Amino acid sequence: MQHLKFKRNILSSILAPCVLTAASSVVWAEDLTLPIVEVRAEKMQENGASALSTSDTASLLEDEPGLSLYRAGGVSSLPAIHGLADDRIRIKVDGMDLISSCANHMNPPLSYIDPSNVENIKVFAGITPVSVGGDSIVGTVLANSATPVFAKDDQDLLIQATLGTFYRSNNDARGINLSTSVANENVYMRYTGSTVEANNYKAGGSFKPAGPAAMNKLNHIIAGDEVGSSYYKSRNHALAFGVKHENHLVELKFALQDIPYQGYANQRMDMTGNDSKQFNLSYNGQYDWGKLEARAYHEKTRHSMQFGDDKQFIYGGMMGMPAAPGMPMDTEGKTTGVNVKGEVALSERDTLSLGAEYQRYRLDDYWRASPQGLMMATMMGPNTFWNISHGERDRYDVFAEWDAKWSDQWLTQLGLRSSTVKMDAGVVQGYNNAAGMMNYGDPTNPATIPGAFNAADRSRTDNNIDVTALARFSPDASKTIEAGYAMKTRSPNVYERFAWSNNNTMVMNMNNLYGDGNGYVGNLKLKPESAHTLSATVNWNEAVQQDWNLKVTPYFTYVDNYIDAVPCGKVGKMCMARTDGFANLSLENQSARLYGIDISGKVVLSNGSGLGGFTASGALNYVRGKNRDTGDDLYNIMPLNAKLALEHQLGGWTNIIQAKFVDSKDNVQAVRKELTTAGYSLLNLYSSYEWQHARLDLGIENVFDKYYADPLGGAYIGQGATMGTGVFHGIQVPGMGRSVNVGLTLKY
Repeated sequence: MQHLKFKRNILSSILAPCVLTAASSVVWAEDLTLPIVEVRAEKMQENGASALSTSDTASLLEDEPGLSLYRAGGVSSLPAIHGLADDRIRIKVDGMDLISSCANHMNPPLSYIDPSNVENIKVFAGITPVSVGGDSIVGTVLANSATPVFAKDDQDLLIQATLGTFYRSNNDARGINLSTSVANENVYMRYTGSTVEANNYKAGGSFKPAGPAAMNKLNHIIAGDEVGSSYYKSRNHALAFGVKHENHLVELKFALQDIPYQGYANQRMDMTGNDSKQFNLSYNGQYDWGKLEARAYHEKTRHSMQFGDDKQFIYGGMMGMPAAPGMPMDTEGKTTGVNVKGEVALSERDTLSLGAEYQRYRLDDYWRASPQGLMMATMMGPNTFWNISHGERDRYDVFAEWDAKWSDQWLTQLGLRSSTVKMDAGVVQGYNNAAGMMNYGDPTNPATIPGAFNAADRSRTDNNIDVTALARFSPDASKTIEAGYAMKTRSPNVYERFAWSNNNTMVMNMNNLYGDGNGYVGNLKLKPESAHTLSATVNWNEAVQQDWNLKVTPYFTYVDNYIDAVPCGKVGKMCMARTDGFANLSLENQSARLYGIDISGKVVLSNGSGLGGFTASGALNYVRGKNRDTGDDLYNIMPLNAKLALEHQLGGWTNIIQAKFVDSKDNVQAVRKELTTAGYSLLNLYSSYEWQHARLDLGIENVFDKYYADPLGGAYIGQGATMGTGVFHGIQVPGMGRSVNVGLTLKY
């Protein structure tokens, strides 16, 4: 496993609070003002803590300024930037715009690349350049695997290999990964593979009574401190081929993913299969006039959900009759894209970037009927339930971006992006055509719920505009000041617009993108969100030795047509009332306001003589979000939090003491019945030793085995009869208790 080392080299910027990288990369126009918050993997130096502790690529971003995580499955967390997450962030993996094909967003884009295969991650937040933005309102995440490394002129072949393994005690997580490459001066080939498996993790104390997982699983006991449905297994393989000629590089990548199972403690279903195939062809060229990039890609996902080991599987069976085995749900998603970008040096002062993008997305989401003759077949049959039928979402973008270096002190950037999003969906049907409250009705009759959806005009075309304006002033080598404005626009996703069933709590429960345990129905009338962001950054640093720096970034965002949860009646839908503490909700355009501040810094206490080098670092993040129409708080906003670390280096040794502090979460969203959480503090210890071609990493996380509720963990529904109203509201998913982690890496 590549153990990535976080090394902060923070130059001022509001364009991108962090860049995680393992090698120097090409500097494009948008990089001219970017800070470098750098994670080096190439030599696995210093801090292997992050990759040692996780098999979830999104978690590599957790400690960076302005970022937090919506916890989901063990390899499928969702990054949040300044309080906004999921589809409000544009996420690209090796240049591919990937889309989550799941009614619970169990397969977010970053889940398709293992941490051991990550060379760099760039996060653009706040004032995001239009050349990397689009169809998002808060930022962009670019995750990349290794770039080709070719043999030098005096080498016949360059052969490299890395083998890693790890173990984490809390959830018995174990894994292995391999990376090997061979190259001459012009041709390159690389294989990477990884596998990881883990059991349920344990919290720092009991948060519920111990007992059977479900009524039909009386012999399967879940302990009081065990977080049900947090197990997972994932396998990833990737092949890359590269050909270089002078200043031109062509690369072809193939990737396969197989997740046979992944439990979800904050969803009513579990992943029982996720198979993905990716094909990715790219070109990069240097010309006398500038640079040219082109890419074509295709990704296909087959995703399955069912009740896993910790949730009730058999429903029905009344009066001795047979019962229905679970509730199979299948999703097929296909994404195809083409991107072209050129960068032209107009003069020593001016650089112009022009680009065009096309993305084609298709989605089918269907739930097979229960076998005929069984009790539940009357409610879950005889039809296949079509949740999304032939869903379509096509995006056509063009953009232009002008960078001007007016002097050594002044730099500006102006950008404009035009985006057209076309969406549509086919006709749907329920499990049956019978009339009645728990049934669905004839899908050809406009008076029924599926019939009304089928009779409606489902095609939508959105014409969206993004604008970015930024100025940077560097009065001297020790200070940089930046300020800017951005307008960013995002069209609704397929589930937000086309999830149609509002008459059945069981169906609504399954359409949940948020991990809050509630049921949802979409809204055909949703408009695109448009965010207006003002931000500024001031960065102070020691100009000569870079022995200290301090960066402060306040920001303010106002979102028009913010898509938020509302009671069904607010949008003219009738949904069933609930008595289990959860709610059945729909979505509506409203308005929202977010503001906050990120502060980060470091100071070198000792440069390495005698007892070694000591560096102290810290970060503080605060964000507040409010729905301006209802006065309610926004959902899943991370409370005030801070991190402090002391790093020691001596020879091959690196040691880190890290403390995390999180305030109580009291500002919660009433309409979703979001739970408050108490404040907490955690202590983590990490140590590593590197010699020749080997590296040993050790870590103890949550040293004092402290119990805490994860503020962004969502509602705990990891066990029991989760299909309908068989689990009750009131428990937040807890964080992980103490874990002793060890990793070994061998490199050739």
